[in-house]
Amino acid sequence: MSGTRRSAGILLVRRRAGESEFLLVHPGGPLWAKKDAGAWSIPKGEYGPDDDPLAAARREFAEELGVACPADELIDLGEIVQAGGKRVHAWCGSGELDVDGVVSNTFEMEWPPLSGRRQSFPEIDRAAWFAADVAATKILAGQLPFVGGAERALAGRCGTE
Repeated sequence: MSGTRRSAGILLVRRRAGESEFLLVHPGGPLWAKKDAGAWSIPKGEYGPDDDPLAAARREFAEELGVACPADELIDLGEIVQAGGKRVHAWCGSGELDVDGVVSNTFEMEWPPLSGRRQSFPEIDRAAWFAADVAATKILAGQLPFVGGAERALAGRCGTE
């Protein structure tokens, strides 16, 4: 399976008013600027064949959000294959995070296309907490199984309000 792109990420969950809320991130850059429904993701990133997927998930969470994952215990949600063939392995855990304090790392790309100009953009431009029904409309379709999986895995484990 050489050449297969693999990502690892963490889906953080909290409880509010007796309901689960899920932390999702919106990709930065001009290609995603006007997309909302079906564009959000779990905080994740690619890892190499010699990398530990859980260590990569923790690293990517910190890079995209600017803080370490606050969950003490992480539960393996398994792996899904997105429409483009990328394999995404995810873990979930319960914890709190102030989305107003998010500071993402950046990436560079040529923008506008064919201009010869390179610009920097944040890897994610925002993070937000969503109830399960809203998260289901925001998250990339291929990652939707992680929402239900996290809710089942953390049933009764998430902290109180």
